[in-house]
Amino acid sequence: MATILPHDDSRRPLLVRIGGARWVSPLVLLVLWEIGARTGLIPARTLAAPSAVLATMGEMIASGELGHNVLVSLGRAGVGLAIGLLVGGLLAVVAGLSRRGEAAIDSPVQMLRTLPTLALTPLFIVWFGIGETPKIVLIAVATTFPVYLNLYNGIRGVDARLIEAARAFGLTQGQIIRDVVLPGALPSLLVGLRYALSISILILVVAEQINASSGLGYLINNARDFMRTDIIVVCLMVYAALGLGADAVVRLIERRSLVWRPTILEARS
Repeated sequence: MATILPHDDSRRPLLVRIGGARWVSPLVLLVLWEIGARTGLIPARTLAAPSAVLATMGEMIASGELGHNVLVSLGRAGVGLAIGLLVGGLLAVVAGLSRRGEAAIDSPVQMLRTLPTLALTPLFIVWFGIGETPKIVLIAVATTFPVYLNLYNGIRGVDARLIEAARAFGLTQGQIIRDVVLPGALPSLLVGLRYALSISILILVVAEQINASSGLGYLINNARDFMRTDIIVVCLMVYAALGLGADAVVRLIERRSLVWRPTILEARS
């Protein structure tokens, strides 16, 4: 019978042991990208070298240009997301808790959510002009639907036995909604919030193409006119970082607000 020798991690490459093999291919691609840019295989007008991108990022951070425009973009995304969260949450509560509310709200929302949000851009420009309003409205509309759909399904998916038990203990209708239904639907709301956050970043990229005088989209437009691919890549990196940061925020909220769930308790232990 063959003997299985113990696995010796000390013989594995240091990079694989500390970061896993998943980091190897991205690093190889970066090295090839740098070599291609330095040897002229990749023209700077097509794609700037990673070293040039990092140098440009350092200059933009030092001058305050990047920080200012990131704050402007975050403000737009934050306001639009807050409006979408409020509107989607209210519609979901009304439709989820009432048959009449469902009949009045769910069908129109289901029809509207099939419309491509970006296709509404020309209409919003006609209605609201080319200032800040159409940018915020685009983000608000796009983020309303994931919040509504997930919270609505969460409310309707609360176990009926929990509601019957609450009634047996003498809780009023308002107490049942506050203490049983809404907490039970909270995981679904957080899923909707995660989708809404990612969508807000995606829509922000397009919304800031509408006559922006500041923000990441403004930087990208100017960089495109002057063929500064290094600035474009820097802005794309910031967009990606914002998406990762938004997801991390929702994960933190989940860990703090869903401590009563068995999965969260097991993860902490």
